[in-house]
Amino acid sequence: MIRRYSAPDMTYLCVPILAEDAPSALAEAKHARLAGADLIEFRIDHLFHGEGDDEGASAVEMIVRDSPLPCIVTCRPAWEGGDYDGDESARISLFERLGTLDVPPRYIDIELAALERSANLRQKALLAVDHPAQGRDLSTSMILSAHDFDGRPADLSKRIVRMREEPAARIHKIAYRARSLRDNLELFELLRMRDRAMIALGMGGFGLMSRVLAPKFGGFLTFASLRREAATAPGQPTLADLLSLYNFHSITASTRVFGVIGWPVEHSLSPHIHNAGFASPSAQFDGVYLPLPVPPEWENFKATLGALASDEHLDFFGASVTIPHKEHLLRFALEHENDGWRIDALAQRVGAGNTIMRTEEGGWLVTNTDVAGVMAPLQMQVGELAGARVAVIGAGGAARAAVAGLAEVGAHVCVFNRTAERAIALAQEMCSSTGAGVGGVDVEGAALDSFDPRHFDIIINCTPVGMASGPAPDESPIAGSDLDRAAPDAIIFDTVYNPLETPLLRAASERNLGAISGLEMFIHQAAAQFGLWTKRPAPIQLFEQVARERLSHASE
Repeated sequence: MIRRYSAPDMTYLCVPILAEDAPSALAEAKHARLAGADLIEFRIDHLFHGEGDDEGASAVEMIVRDSPLPCIVTCRPAWEGGDYDGDESARISLFERLGTLDVPPRYIDIELAALERSANLRQKALLAVDHPAQGRDLSTSMILSAHDFDGRPADLSKRIVRMREEPAARIHKIAYRARSLRDNLELFELLRMRDRAMIALGMGGFGLMSRVLAPKFGGFLTFASLRREAATAPGQPTLADLLSLYNFHSITASTRVFGVIGWPVEHSLSPHIHNAGFASPSAQFDGVYLPLPVPPEWENFKATLGALASDEHLDFFGASVTIPHKEHLLRFALEHENDGWRIDALAQRVGAGNTIMRTEEGGWLVTNTDVAGVMAPLQMQVGELAGARVAVIGAGGAARAAVAGLAEVGAHVCVFNRTAERAIALAQEMCSSTGAGVGGVDVEGAALDSFDPRHFDIIINCTPVGMASGPAPDESPIAGSDLDRAAPDAIIFDTVYNPLETPLLRAASERNLGAISGLEMFIHQAAAQFGLWTKRPAPIQLFEQVARERLSHASE
């Protein structure tokens, strides 16, 4: 029978500090305390060099004695992914010395492999920590740890069993490089089945979920660096991100999980605006929104979404889906109709989905809020769109959303693309799916080199040209000489939102043409998602404020 450990009242935020000398390590520790840390981990791999290093040992004693917060002392050997390459006996002897100080460390991290190397070393290590057979009164506890920087250990289950057999271990720590988002679910299962306090973390970009959601599953602590460059493990978030971006202290066992599925997603604005929205006074919604990186192949998407949606303990309730998975989402939903997945009429018309939400019946709905993202700012600036002449440049997901929305309200739309066949195919598909082409409303397709701005009231760029992280950040999909021929009251709409002023919008401004930025589309599609998930109005002004701040910060 498995004895489960009761969850602690809170999950601690621990800042690891690579100690090069005592004064700078203590200065960093004070900074961490002021920034909101609960614990400090002093990594002394570089400070203590082994046998005969009395100066290093004294420096370690100083930082332990003067630490402004309870501390963990870790001297990670090279064979476990650290930088200590001194004598193993000297390292264990230092631990014993620290454990008997008048002001000892609260915890000492000792590797499972170190205890198993020899009975003599294990016996010496146990002299440093409190445990049932300890013959003296000590206040230092052992964190028994196992790490793998390459991937999930093949013997993970056996390691857990051996760790449980060590009575001196007060806390278990498992950390390995996550190979996909699915590895987080196994780490959460380890936390759920723990028999004492436990730290279970995934390293690397796929492991962020395990770090942010540690309090949801009762993890003892999670590590966070003071600065990105100070991280002591791959994928370690900053303290500021955990506290300010992910609202770490608000995460509980009942918190619902959302995120943005795409590849790449690490620079997405969506976590910033949705987490701010969840925490806003008008919403006060118990949710957290994470970047969910899924490699571009269909097999990765299928396996990952299936695992997230079916995990009965994760409380996964919805997601934004972005490049390159929008069409994968429809395919997934079609293949899982018998499992409660449904595609609404709007996503069917567009031929792509960008939003997942769990329904009240426990099933899943796929929809597309990109249409709202395009239509809301157009209707706010232009008003009635029936009969408007609109040029849509591009034939990808954003173009599909624009054409579907515009055709539905009776605009005359022409899709332009470098490959004319793609534009024509999209036009024909949209005519069929929306019923356009009846009563004078039509959608056409043509080659981009035939585009003439004089014929259009609205011109929408749906390509990545001009995007800061795209293949042509300094270019415009429409030449300035072409814009010179645009109607004086024409509206230029660029769906690219980073940078805020793209080369296309800058050229439009120079010619006194009306302009709509991609940020407006982004905000309105996100607002529609927020409303679906929370059943509350989205704080659109807050969304815009947060997004502008992030974009301004990124451009500095």
